[in-house]
Amino acid sequence: MVLRFCPFCANLLRFRESPTGNRFACPTCPYIYPITSRVTSRIYFTGKERADILDAESAWMGVESTDERCPKCSHPRAYFKQLQTRSADEPMTLFYRCCNHACAHTWRVD
Repeated sequence: MVLRFCPFCANLLRFRESPTGNRFACPTCPYIYPITSRVTSRIYFTGKERADILDAESAWMGVESTDERCPKCSHPRAYFKQLQTRSADEPMTLFYRCCNHACAHTWRVD
């Protein structure tokens, strides 16, 4: 989007259609800026790539374990870590992973 300002009164110029050609015109003074060439631009949104950090073995290396029973296999211990998944004024999300390597179930507590 191109913004143009009046060189005399500094107001924002407004787009006007005219039979003689399109132009930008000042709403308060007689200044006119003729549009002589076509201006187009496109911005393509490329969303953030999400890293799958909860299932990667390296993401769980070096984390502490606690007495938390796995809901899947009932193993008495689980690894845990906290991550900020929402805005800064929201509490952190607590993630658990079963210490039983055969199970390795991951769950979270909001």
